Amino acid sequence: MSAAGGNETLLPTSWQARPRGFAALMALYESNYLRLARLAGDPARLDGERLSRVAAGCDLRLTVLERCRYTTTVGLTHLFQDPAAVGPALDTFLTYPDVRIRIYRDARMAQAQHWPADRPEPYGRHPGEAGRELEQRWLFNNMLNKWLEYCLDLGHSLVP
Repeated sequence: MSAAGGNETLLPTSWQARPRGFAALMALYESNYLRLARLAGDPARLDGERLSRVAAGCDLRLTVLERCRYTTTVGLTHLFQDPAAVGPALDTFLTYPDVRIRIYRDARMAQAQHWPADRPEPYGRHPGEAGRELEQRWLFNNMLNKWLEYCLDLGHSLVP
C-alpha cells in the first residue's frame, strides 16, 4: 500500500525513528492525521456528529467542535452504557476518553490537544517546564495514535 493510501509506515520519516524530538513529534502528528482520515474520511468534509458501532467493542462518537479556515477541532470518545441509567437515549451513556483533537487540514496533521489526565494542564507556564509540555504532547499523541489504530482494528468507521 502506498503512503498516500494511508500506510504511514511507508513515509520517508517515521516518528518512531528518533523519538522525543520536535521533528519526530511532527511526524507523529502526520501519522495521527492519516489514521484519523482512514477512520473518519476527508477531514475537510467533517461536520456535525458521527457514530460508529461494531459488534466487538463500544460505540465510537466523533463530534465537530469548531471549524476554522485551516483547522477543524473534533471530540472523539467511546460510549459506555451507564448501568445506573434507564432508557436508550445517548444521555444514558458514559463517555471516555473524551479526547479533543485539532486537525490542521493544510499541513495534514492532527494533534491531541486534551487527554484526560491526573496532572494539571497546561505545562510550560513556569520556567523549566517546556520540556514537560513537550513530554505531555508526546504522551497524548502517542496514546491517540495507538487508540486510532485500535479503533481501526476493531472495524470502526466514521465515514458517512
